Amino acid sequence: MEEIIHISSIAEVYEFLNAVKPAHPLITVIRKWPKVGLDLNQLRFTSDLYYLAMKRDISGSFQYGRSVYDYQEASMVFIGPGQVASFSNSKAESESEGWTILFHPDLIRKSELGKTIRQYSFFSYDTNEALHLSEKERKFLNTLVDTIEQEISQNLDRHSQALIVQNLETILKYSNRFYDRQFYTRTNLNRDLLSKFENFLQSYFASDQPLEKGLPTIDDCGKALNMSGAYLSDLLRAETGRSAKDHIHSYLIDHAKTALLNSTDSVSQIAVGLGFEYPQNFSKLFKAKTGMSPSEYRNLD
Repeated sequence: MEEIIHISSIAEVYEFLNAVKPAHPLITVIRKWPKVGLDLNQLRFTSDLYYLAMKRDISGSFQYGRSVYDYQEASMVFIGPGQVASFSNSKAESESEGWTILFHPDLIRKSELGKTIRQYSFFSYDTNEALHLSEKERKFLNTLVDTIEQEISQNLDRHSQALIVQNLETILKYSNRFYDRQFYTRTNLNRDLLSKFENFLQSYFASDQPLEKGLPTIDDCGKALNMSGAYLSDLLRAETGRSAKDHIHSYLIDHAKTALLNSTDSVSQIAVGLGFEYPQNFSKLFKAKTGMSPSEYRNLD
């Protein structure tokens, strides 16, 4: 059985690695992970920390989800607090050129980034949904990481935290921009995924699953397409301008209209059949999307 290890602070990371005390209590930059006396392939981790890492020149790099549409120079992965992750200690990983940033939420809690960090949905992506960087993008991000590392290593003063957070936020903003570029360059691949998503919704609402399982969640939809719900939602927004939730509601309303006009079931029965635990929630959503109640729609001439 795999062991799950929980890490709550930067200091605990260094204790686990049997390394010297970190230069900053809330953030660290690790260039290469030291060898530890454990097989990391047999361990899983959770933490209270944010994790972002850039890896370069990893053999077998298709494990990061690369396709023919992607750059091959480097890959980035992002992991948020509370997520379960596993790490490889293979020779290819340990000798890869790159860096890892770990930081505690307390570092950014009083900053603007503390208010906006949840907008960076890539912290909820799966590792096979990595960001793939061009050489130019890689060098640009490396410069920001160098600046953060310099601020961490020198004597801390009243400007240090603001400068560290500013550069960290810039990394995240550009990562978001680079993901948008990746969605754009994968357009042909994404169109196939959109078709599969639409087929999944059609099959779901045409079956008994809404009655048995309730409304499909974004994570349900992602799982059906072998991706995270967060990645699916961002992909849909990039391709169509609409979120996964909007797409789900659109299919739901379409099936509701058909049921209202082609059956004598009550509105409550239709709501339950569509996966609503409380019929009033169905009526509220239907009116928000169509401008009329289910009963008003049914009674149209």
